[in-house]
Formats: sequence, C-alpha cells, structure tokens
Amino acid sequence: MGTEYLNGQPREAVGSVIHEAIKHGINYADLLFTFPEYLDNLGVALQGQRERIILTGHLGSTVKDGQYFKTRSVKRCETFFLEFLSRLGTEYVDVLFLHNFNTVKDYDRAMKPRGLIDLAHRLQREGKARFIGISAHDIAVASKAVESGQIDVLMFPINLAGNAMPGRRELLNRCVQQEVGVVAMKPFAGGKLLQTGTVRVAKYQTGGESFKARVTPDITPVRCLSYVLAQVGVSTAIPGVKNTTELAAALETLEATDIEQDYGTIIAGFGKYVEGECVYCNHCLPCPVAIDIGQTHRLLDAAQQAISDALLTAYDALPVKASACTECGACTARCPFGVDVVAKMRQAVQLFEANLDRKL
Repeated sequence: MGTEYLNGQPREAVGSVIHEAIKHGINYADLLFTFPEYLDNLGVALQGQRERIILTGHLGSTVKDGQYFKTRSVKRCETFFLEFLSRLGTEYVDVLFLHNFNTVKDYDRAMKPRGLIDLAHRLQREGKARFIGISAHDIAVASKAVESGQIDVLMFPINLAGNAMPGRRELLNRCVQQEVGVVAMKPFAGGKLLQTGTVRVAKYQTGGESFKARVTPDITPVRCLSYVLAQVGVSTAIPGVKNTTELAAALETLEATDIEQDYGTIIAGFGKYVEGECVYCNHCLPCPVAIDIGQTHRLLDAAQQAISDALLTAYDALPVKASACTECGACTARCPFGVDVVAKMRQAVQLFEANLDRKL
C-alpha cells in the first residue's frame, strides 16, 4: 500500500486505513514524505503493529517551507531520515530507498563516494535500514542501478499503460537474474487508468514514454492490479489509497474471479502490446493436461539472458511441467496476442528440464 494520499488526512482517517489494511493482510507500506503531521499520524496508527508490516523510507524526500522538497544533500537527507525514525517510533526501516531518480546524471552523482549511496550503506551498517533500494521513473536509470549490484530493491512504474515500453521486459528479467526485488508503483498510472475518456499518461507514470490513451469503464482496480502482479519479477504492488473505500476496491483483487481479473482485452484496447509476446493473461487456459502456461512463460521469459538456481527451483516446483504438453494447439488458438504457445513449451523443456537433469 502507498501512503502518499494519507498526507493531510485526519489522524482518525489515517488510523482506520492502516488498521484495516493490516487486518486484511497488507504487510508492506511505502512512506514517501517527511511532513511532521504525516509521520506523527502514521506513527500513532502503527503503534503495536511494527513487526507486522514492512516499512520503507526515502533518502531525498524532505520538507522546505512547508512543502515537499527533493534533495541530494547527504547532510540534509540524514537529518530528515533520523527525524523520520523518531516520529514513527521505530529504530529502522526495512527498505531505505534512494529517492526519485530520473536521469543518469543524477543517479551517477548519488553513487559517487560520499554520495547518497554511501549514506545508505552507513545507515544499513548502523542497523537503521535492512535493505537498500532505489525509486526511478526511467528505464535507463533503473537498468544501471540493477546492474550496479548495490541495490536490493527497485521501485518502478508498472501498469497496463506501459506494457510495451521498450526495455521494460528486459529490465524486469534482469531484476530476476540479479535477485533484485521489484516494487510496482503507480499501478493505476497515477489514477489515470481509473478515469474515463481520453487521458494523457505522462512519462513518469509509465517509466518509458508519454502518450494519450482512451480509458473505458472496464478498466478496474482489480484488473489493473491483476496485470501488475502477473508481471515477471514483481514482488508487490503499492496502490495509493486515501480512505477505506479505495482500500477495499484494491483488496477485491484477492477474492476476484478469473473474469473480474481478466486484463487481456484491456491491453488490446490500448494497442500497447507486442504481437507474439505473452502478457500472462491466461486466455490460453484451460490446458487439457493442466500446465500453468502463464507461470511457465513467466519463468521462461525471466531465464532468457541467464538461468539461475532460483528459476530452476521455481520451474521444478510446477505441478505439471512443459514436457507434458501434447501439442494439441488449443492454447495457441485461444491466445489473443499471437503467441506460439506450443513452441514456448518446447523452449521451456529444452531450457529448464535439460538443466534440471544436469543439476540432479
């Protein structure tokens, strides 16, 4: 859950959202701001709940003249972060993010000696942060951070509108190979996907490029979140909510039917997909031999550059392997995106099962 929209809400409202979220199993909360009232309200709401939820903080998110102020000053970032911990009544955050990087130049500055990355690692050594992450809205920056080996978590826009952004699929696959967790922010593209009519989706809301899109009423929170959670490498999604009504709409995803979760026709409506690439929508099911085609494709996509023990283990855990495919072709006929599913199953057999045999 994102808490950005809880800023400025009454303390009672903040408490009701946090308590309802934890009650329903939400265990990850992104805390973006350092406004005193915002932190004090969250601190009260989290009393007695700290061990039940993963908390984040952001190095670079500060306050100036009563307004949000992004900074790269190491001294200023440390001062605000220590106050952040104090107001929340906690000794540490679970993930400490380098905040809001959108150009390579800005990123390179933060990664230099005595830059923000050094501060983050020192705070980690002092026990004030468990893991280090970065939030970015640009694929080039995100890719460089993942390749650096210095971050554990990437926070990046993942949503239907950015499905075909050049480089995004490769970025997510690389995160899997580098064992970098992916936190999907902006699952509703900053709320644009929940509007109606023609909207302009900005670059920072897709992670790639801006464009105009036609939004229809069949784009629901459930379909948006189902899409995000199906993507390769995504560990969690953080929909921003400002009240219990919006929270309930997001939580419906956990109990939604296959029809309610179906996002396949929405991608086609945007016209933002690559012919022949699986989008894990499961329109190809049911499989006569019960292969989980979507999950098999996810693992296959993640293993394209390099196969890891973790991917082999995940494949080995599938109840039905790709080798069980009878090549009946029913799945390929159902696929709305022109994926040659049978060929993909053959690839999975060659890539995973041969490696499993050698490993054994």
